[in-house]
Amino acid sequence: MSLKSQVSVEYMLIMGFATLMTIPLLLIYYTYTADSKDTVATSQAMQIAKRIVDSSESVYYLGKPSQTTLKLNFPDNIYSTNLSNYEVVFKIKTVNGVTDIVQVSAVNMSGSLPKTNGIHVVTIKADDGFVSITSN
Repeated sequence: MSLKSQVSVEYMLIMGFATLMTIPLLLIYYTYTADSKDTVATSQAMQIAKRIVDSSESVYYLGKPSQTTLKLNFPDNIYSTNLSNYEVVFKIKTVNGVTDIVQVSAVNMSGSLPKTNGIHVVTIKADDGFVSITSN
């Protein structure tokens, strides 16, 4: 009878030790994936802003009838977007709060950008003295 209880106690000790080792690993995994998700979202927003600024400058210097269309994949964590004069601003929700992603352009831009995630088609069109940006 004592042999069976000894085996049960040893089994419970082994399972308890395995559980104690698993919990910190799960916490490390969760922290790492959250940080990675934030890094990917901010990098993606930075690339989108840079492509918009580069295309706006290119279209503006080509002249009024020119336009271009960009197919962009917006990340999930976008809090807000803003196109104000010479800046493209994305506010991204991260684990540490809201992060601003800003790209400055040499040309005046007006219009709006979507803040929903997914693929969006953005049209950039040259006008007199500024660039008009619209999205579908």
